[in-house]
Amino acid sequence: MRRLISLAALAAALVATPVLAQELTAITGGRVLTGTSVIENGTVVIQNGRIVSVGTGAAPSGARVIDARGRVVTPGLVAVDAGLGASEISSVNGSNDLSNSANSISASFDVSYGLDPWSFTLPVARLGGITRAVVIPSHGGGGGGHSHHVDDSDFAGLGAAGLQSPGLFAGQASVIHLASGTDILVRPRVAMAAPFGEAGAGIAGGARGAQFVQFKETLAEVRLYARNRAAYDRAGIRDLSLSRADLEALIPVANGSMPLIVTVRRAADILQVLRLAEEEGIDLILDGADEGWLVASQIAAAGVPVLLNPIDNLPGNLETRAARMENAAALNAAGVVIAIKGNGVHRAREARFNAGNAVSHGLPFEAAIAALTVNPARIFGMGGQFGELRPGAAADVVVWDGDPLEPLSSVTAQFINGQEQDLTSRQILLRDRYRNGGRPAGGMPLAYGN
Repeated sequence: MRRLISLAALAAALVATPVLAQELTAITGGRVLTGTSVIENGTVVIQNGRIVSVGTGAAPSGARVIDARGRVVTPGLVAVDAGLGASEISSVNGSNDLSNSANSISASFDVSYGLDPWSFTLPVARLGGITRAVVIPSHGGGGGGHSHHVDDSDFAGLGAAGLQSPGLFAGQASVIHLASGTDILVRPRVAMAAPFGEAGAGIAGGARGAQFVQFKETLAEVRLYARNRAAYDRAGIRDLSLSRADLEALIPVANGSMPLIVTVRRAADILQVLRLAEEEGIDLILDGADEGWLVASQIAAAGVPVLLNPIDNLPGNLETRAARMENAAALNAAGVVIAIKGNGVHRAREARFNAGNAVSHGLPFEAAIAALTVNPARIFGMGGQFGELRPGAAADVVVWDGDPLEPLSSVTAQFINGQEQDLTSRQILLRDRYRNGGRPAGGMPLAYGN
């Protein structure tokens, strides 16, 4: 009986031992895009998992040299809101650890516990130049408040219909790296996520005003709890609406030490959220902001960054009537720090395509590169640690055979933490197995056939 492809064997192949990070390596002769500047005929030297130097000098004596002449060298791209490592098949609950629908656990939901280093989504994303990702939980109330494929109106009426509300918060995000290995977690609990707009209104009972009142009441309870932990243990304070775990998780949000990622699309809702953040002392990150160009100056004045997909330009509902392809360019021109998203878990690698489309609609090329690299790192409090080619930063380096924003350009070499990565995915292995219609190399039988 012919055997089907062994997923275990494929997974083992995808985590093959990489080149040792301690090796002194110099990538020379390429056009180096550092994330903040451009160096022609540059040299990037890496060792011990870190970038040693970036400039125009010769390769150090004894270094392994990678010839990048005629190629482009960039920092590893950072995927934001991609769900990488936490979701395999969105329609199969057992493989989706991005959301939680329990009423007793909302803010305390932590995606880091569900991360899978052997996820088949990681090698595919690496082929698109992605070396790090911010994994943001989706709201359990209706299919993901943080995916650009989700119509927020899916949440509408959730509370009003008498269904159990999954809470106002989606949970806590994590930063991961995509290197082959067994531990991909870089930092857990980097931000809290919550849907607003139509999504938040539906959860709160059907109206935006209800959500804002509930949100402010929640923060008041969190601050009360933080001041009276001992009384809470003795049941000496009034009953609170949240579990202890959720109260603890929200303390950093309430005191401004943890950013709150708010999914919001309509310009009017953006302004309301900006006012709320100022009143409550919240460190805010906007996710979506499809109509952000209408209020770009207000967003910039508030110093609030935006995670966006620049090709979200269709008026899918009343929240996005004014969506347009120039959104990224307008926000950038106003001085807003932006990070460009991909197209979901399995298409996270398309973030660079989205950035290229933004360039064709007015976003400067350098700003597009920054929106894929240095900006996400800075937005989530890890600036200087990755996302740019500078001495001391993690050696996440990608060599391209052309413009990284062009779909036909490919990755020719990739390093994560100084480890050279295997540029293979499950899809490539399947292609190679069947491309010639005969018996594959290595003597493995075809899965189907006579």
